Amino acid sequence: MAKLNLKTVNKKTKDQLITFVLVIAVYIVVQIMVAAGAISSLMQGLLVPMCTYSIVAIGLNLCVGYLGELSIGHAGFMCVGAFSSAFCTKMLEGVIGSQIVLFIIALLVGTAMAAFFGFLIGIPVLRLRGDYLAIITLGFGEIIRVIILACDFTGGAKGLRGIPTILPQGSDATSLSLAKYSYVFWLAVLTVAVIWAFVRSRHGRAVIAIREDEIAAEASGIHTTYYKLFAFVMAAFFAGVAGSLYAHHIGVLDPSKFNFDYSVEILLMAVLGGLGSITGSVIAAVVLTILPEFLR
Repeated sequence: MAKLNLKTVNKKTKDQLITFVLVIAVYIVVQIMVAAGAISSLMQGLLVPMCTYSIVAIGLNLCVGYLGELSIGHAGFMCVGAFSSAFCTKMLEGVIGSQIVLFIIALLVGTAMAAFFGFLIGIPVLRLRGDYLAIITLGFGEIIRVIILACDFTGGAKGLRGIPTILPQGSDATSLSLAKYSYVFWLAVLTVAVIWAFVRSRHGRAVIAIREDEIAAEASGIHTTYYKLFAFVMAAFFAGVAGSLYAHHIGVLDPSKFNFDYSVEILLMAVLGGLGSITGSVIAAVVLTILPEFLR
């Protein structure tokens, strides 16, 4: 069998291959370190949040970095996804026996609801130019939080409790931590792959053209409202993914968690990592997740 000659492979393929190998290496190294007890229980507890925040930061970077539209109420979409998926899980818990199937259904429901609310907000707002999106998303995040706090079926100020985790109980803490990490890690990898493929497609180039000069993009025949709405709904969709993972990892949802400060924290992850940088969003999300625990 002929050996693979890397000299004949173009640079893009090389970069993709190196990235894939690095992802596999990170996954295997973390698995080995957790199994060997080289990672403390505190750090094990941060593995899932690191991946969760990476997902929501990458999604927000699509809106803020690639589209150039500021959203400062992204925690509202995460809140919608979290509560929607949690309700779905609690209602179907006795109907569907498989925990994995149940979680997949709840994940789809949570992401669909977050994307739906993103669509409703984006239709009127993204037809306009300026800072209207930032104002409306800020109001949306606060309204959603207040409504959930005022409703009895959401648990009100006590929050929603008794949410099943993403995996069945019964194994030891280390095995459970590794299993949770595996599921969330590969969901984060899938998120990176989807956003990366979108940005490099003709649709992604249209979104970037709108960011650079909306008037010129519209004059070139790009349907600016459609692509702005598409990118914003994608960002809300991935916020719903992160919210669903958060709900099924923590097991308790407190509406006051999804406040303006939480939205700013997510925005910082997207900005500090570099606007328009997927890798930067992941690094910033990991650093800003670990840093508060080391500074306590």
